[in-house]
Amino acid sequence: MSESSRDAGVLAVLLERLEKQRLPRALDLKTKVDQGERLHELDLRFLQELLVDASAAKPLLERHPEHHELAGRVLNLYKQITDKALENEQRSQNPGG
Repeated sequence: MSESSRDAGVLAVLLERLEKQRLPRALDLKTKVDQGERLHELDLRFLQELLVDASAAKPLLERHPEHHELAGRVLNLYKQITDKALENEQRSQNPGG
């Protein structure tokens, strides 16, 4: 199997997982933090898993620039979630200030 065929298969699996699992859960977390809620341990583990997966996919994405825009949007979503989660956490630790 050629690298191109392997890449196509891996990309298909990653895109399906993004569409059916990762993105819906990430959007739920975005809603949660936008409402001022704090993330729970399972939420944080999920985000950590996403970042590990994103790092692992970096070489694949370097070979397929056609997916750079999508990857950038997804990473931006993760950053928005983590930034807001940190803000909510800090607010809960210091409610008066």
